[in-house]
Amino acid sequence: MRDSLREFALPVLAIAAALLLFGLLVSFTGVSPLEVWFILFKGAFGDWFSWQNTLQRAAPLMLTALCVAIPARAGLVVIGGEGALVLGGLAAAAVAHAVPLPFNMLGSLVVCLAGAVVGAAWIALAGWLRQHRGINETISSLLLAYIAIGIFKHLVEGALRDPASLNKPSTYSLDAGLLIGGIAGSDVHWGLVIGVLACIALGFWLRATPSGFSVRVVGGNPRTAQLVGLPAGKLIVGACAIGGACAGLAGAIEVAAVHTNANASLIAGYGYAGILVAFIARHNPLAIIPVAILFGGFGAAGSMLQRRLGLPDASVLVLQGIAFVLILASEGLRTLDWKGFGARQLQQLRLVPKMPT
Repeated sequence: MRDSLREFALPVLAIAAALLLFGLLVSFTGVSPLEVWFILFKGAFGDWFSWQNTLQRAAPLMLTALCVAIPARAGLVVIGGEGALVLGGLAAAAVAHAVPLPFNMLGSLVVCLAGAVVGAAWIALAGWLRQHRGINETISSLLLAYIAIGIFKHLVEGALRDPASLNKPSTYSLDAGLLIGGIAGSDVHWGLVIGVLACIALGFWLRATPSGFSVRVVGGNPRTAQLVGLPAGKLIVGACAIGGACAGLAGAIEVAAVHTNANASLIAGYGYAGILVAFIARHNPLAIIPVAILFGGFGAAGSMLQRRLGLPDASVLVLQGIAFVLILASEGLRTLDWKGFGARQLQQLRLVPKMPT
């Protein structure tokens, strides 16, 4: 029970400390920290419009966080979800234009599947390079993300460009029958439901299936996995493929539900923000859901900070960066023996001689 409380308390304290530091920073611009915190809350959760904006942003964060969390359960640190997302969105737009699809739910499913397949292949490549060539997956996945963005820009501005897109190059727009609509007429699209279901399904898979347990064994103790004969290589590449499929699906949903085509707006940093969400959630798929909603709210409040207080819209990125640093720092406190630490400090104080008055 105490360990569970510590698992929950450290991320919460890190986020609270990040908000305090962010308020301190903006105070140097002459803005009241209390007003900043109030606007952050109001812009994220203050009314139904704010909630819709928050939930819309939370949907891709859930899926890109899974791109980090699932490989992490296999012992890998994959941070290239942004590349899988943009290529997934590009694949969805390309398939919708190149292949005759039925303009109904089946066609939308094919569009999303195309994005998931491309994303799975892209991140699986990082796992394959790690397992068969010994290349660090953190470096390879990050570099692959830059390559993916380069490919995306080259094709969107070249072979796949819609000639009618003049000032802002983009692919051809998806037909209205392929678009993913809102839930009950709201601005919150069905991608949110897909993200939540993906988190629940993968959480169940990790906890209640033999293959999910095998992935956790490989990530927890590779030596034990080898001794019991688990196919570590296949499990590692498979975990990367599942994570990449989630990020690619996020890109496809962004195209089919938000942008209607692939353009530069797809490179919005959801893949990088997903890293922070996954680390705060401790790579737990179920915990990703509330954390993604929280950080979706931070993103949604950025425009209100700009309108009300004159702060840059990107100031929420500073908040996210501070939170990420503090989350990493809190990892060092997770295994600290607080009783022993306190006893040692008290002993040192007793050993210090008193200065004569």
